[in-house]
Amino acid sequence: MGTGIGFGKVILFNEHFVVHGIPAIVSAIGANTTALVERQNGSGAEIKDNRPETPGYKAEKLAEQKESFDKMLRFMGIDTQHNHFKVILEGDLIAASGVGASAASCAAIARAFSDELGLGFSDERVNEVAYEGEKGYHGTPSGIDNTAATYGGLIWYKREANSQHMERMKLKKPVEIVMGNTGIVADTKVVVAGVKERREKEPEKYAPVFENAAQLVQNARKQLETFDLQELGTSMNKNHALLQEIGVSCNELDMLVDLARDCGAFGAKMTGTGRGGYMVALTPDSDLQERVASEIEKKGFQALRTMIGI
Repeated sequence: MGTGIGFGKVILFNEHFVVHGIPAIVSAIGANTTALVERQNGSGAEIKDNRPETPGYKAEKLAEQKESFDKMLRFMGIDTQHNHFKVILEGDLIAASGVGASAASCAAIARAFSDELGLGFSDERVNEVAYEGEKGYHGTPSGIDNTAATYGGLIWYKREANSQHMERMKLKKPVEIVMGNTGIVADTKVVVAGVKERREKEPEKYAPVFENAAQLVQNARKQLETFDLQELGTSMNKNHALLQEIGVSCNELDMLVDLARDCGAFGAKMTGTGRGGYMVALTPDSDLQERVASEIEKKGFQALRTMIGI
């Protein structure tokens, strides 16, 4: 039986903007998806999905998961005519919008097939396979989620015309964060397409927003490198405001962001697709992390206590 792992992620800066060529910063978190692959007699392939989930997520994403799996099998050249493959997905990463759940599963599946069949995939090859799988979920993915799912760590990412530029970043030490789950399952394809449509319809309105995002992420990079967490939190707050301006937040996200800030978080913003899913709060102290997480839970929402820079 072959095994593989894919890392969960949090986008710290510039989700959506990254689709349009502006750099983004993403970090793996301390939760992941594992895949087990077993070759059996027969033909075809199946997935048994045992991941914990936001209610309704797996059912809503079932058709996309099948399309993704089929794309990956073809891309890897897997023979399902003379072999039957059973894939089991597990792990502690919740299947939900905003944590890179689909990308983590794609990277895990790629690694598990490589392990089971002795394919010898490098991380680069795993990333290529995971990107192909992400097309089933997102149409034209930015590539940031599968990169984080494959490599882990803290990453500076920029999507260019026909390539992807990735740089590993170093953090002085891991930092506590809280991720609050709205419980809303978002459709990434729809949300991404909406930003594109609105930007094309009102270029004069959107141009300065995108310019501000490009400058902000440069500042954030310096703040991470110098470990200036107070200013980093301020930059996260500004990034959330820019994401609100392009129409990808929602009332539930805004409420959780405000709640985290009121509890003392250094900064907070939506993360990932938006219109639901998760927010992230910078809480660089275990007591602060617990205070913010507890308040989120008191409001009836799930809170994930984890770290960046691990």
